[in-house]
Amino acid sequence: MDRFFTLVATRSASLMGQPLAFIISTLLVIIWAASGPFLHYSDTWQLIVNTATTVLTFLAVFLIQNSQNRDGAAMQAKLDEILRALDKARVEFVGIEHLTDAQICEIRDALESDIESENDRARTVERTVEALLKRY
Repeated sequence: MDRFFTLVATRSASLMGQPLAFIISTLLVIIWAASGPFLHYSDTWQLIVNTATTVLTFLAVFLIQNSQNRDGAAMQAKLDEILRALDKARVEFVGIEHLTDAQICEIRDALESDIESENDRARTVERTVEALLKRY
């Protein structure tokens, strides 16, 4: 089931991101709008576009989120491999995406303040993730 959903989500996201999909969607909206006078702008006429756009948006959200989750996980795996492969990299950074937003912000702030001046650079180079989480 996972493979099937991944295949459907990947293909759907790829198709929805194409210029042709936008052109077709725009044409459908134009056709719908042009049919208004012929259908006397009835409730059914309005219901057709409202229902179609709601259902398609609802389904697209799940497909897009699935694609984003896979892309994010793949990116993290690649970055973790780079960290693992580099001699001077701190392998403690592998998996920090599982920390809370506040903890990640603390680490980022400590690293950014470290880079501000070359003299302070050594301040965080040898520190572990746990040490960076403690405000200095």
